[in-house]
Amino acid sequence: MIALIDYDAGNIRSVEKALAALGEETEVTRDAERILAADRVILPGVGSFGDAMGKLHSFQLVDVIKETIRRKTPFLGICLGLQLLFERSEESPGVEGLGILKGEILRIPEKDVLKIPHIGWNSLTFPNPGRLFEGIEENPYVYFVHSYYLKATEPSIVTAETEYGTLIHASVEKDNVFACQFHPEKSSSVGLSILKNFISLT
Repeated sequence: MIALIDYDAGNIRSVEKALAALGEETEVTRDAERILAADRVILPGVGSFGDAMGKLHSFQLVDVIKETIRRKTPFLGICLGLQLLFERSEESPGVEGLGILKGEILRIPEKDVLKIPHIGWNSLTFPNPGRLFEGIEENPYVYFVHSYYLKATEPSIVTAETEYGTLIHASVEKDNVFACQFHPEKSSSVGLSILKNFISLT
């Protein structure tokens, strides 16, 4: 069973539908026992970094997420779910992220020709091997919706990058923790392949 963490941050249903299309059993839950019992856990989300961290604390999910990762359960953060795994965000000064991975979330720089939020399809390059991207050819297009981006402290964990006004760390992997700034559930066949690779992790 794949647990989708429900913390009122949206985007859960589209992830649930994508996994259902792949024949996977999912459960949308904020129950600690159900999350800890899952074979895989996904933290989706759209919205504000500070509001999301507040909800994770109010639903007592921070320690549950950290325990899930400590148990080596495959864990995937999507969009805001990626950002929350890191230490801080310019969107919400003074709010501590989960701090599971090292790095910060920065606002995409303002440039005349670029619209913010960044909404649309961008291609990826792969600076390091990533298990989510096995069998996927270089420069695949995936779908983004975001105004803030990841700058990871450890270059070795960055498995995908893209350019949109700056270099964006678009996906990371460290041990059993995976995360994507883009939306695999909205990225057509490439996104489904990424989700299949996550499902297939051993």
